[in-house]
Amino acid sequence: MEKVLTQQPANCIKIVLFGPESTGKTTLSQQLARHYHSVWVPEYARDYLQNKWNNERKTCEPKDLLPIAIGQMALENNLAQKTDSVLICDTDLLETKVYSEAYYSGICDPTLEKYALKNIYDLYFLTYIDTPWEADDLRDKPEEREAMFKAFESALIKHKKPYVLLKGDKKTRLELAIKHIDLLLEKFGDAVQ
Repeated sequence: MEKVLTQQPANCIKIVLFGPESTGKTTLSQQLARHYHSVWVPEYARDYLQNKWNNERKTCEPKDLLPIAIGQMALENNLAQKTDSVLICDTDLLETKVYSEAYYSGICDPTLEKYALKNIYDLYFLTYIDTPWEADDLRDKPEEREAMFKAFESALIKHKKPYVLLKGDKKTRLELAIKHIDLLLEKFGDAVQ
């Protein structure tokens, strides 16, 4: 089990889009990957849970979280080998941990929690709730956006993860994200190319 949740070595800067549902993470992930001519790691949970909803009319349950984490890390580890510059991750295991605790009375599977804290990323972009809510089959807490945002920010602070808060329209967010990624690329230079 633990091997499938471990980050494999990669020669790239790893960026995570992090925050509550419907805050523009996927859109920005795709924009950043295009900008850097790189790849982005989609959110495995979306396809997994949409498939579950389509076939069973059931939402996420605690038993789904480890399979989601395993799928997410398989995607990340595979796609990290396809770039030598920047890997844009639409989510990570820490996000799954935050959702687990928010939805299941503060509980998170110990193995998931271990790797959520052990895996390392160069920078998190925390997406604020100033984007319009877009309903779909999986999104279910439009009235709790502020509380969820605070849970995500608290996790980054508690676990000392480097992050930048992204607010504003798509253009503003993209420009700020590019500025911070460019700084990382300058800092690490030859180490990732």
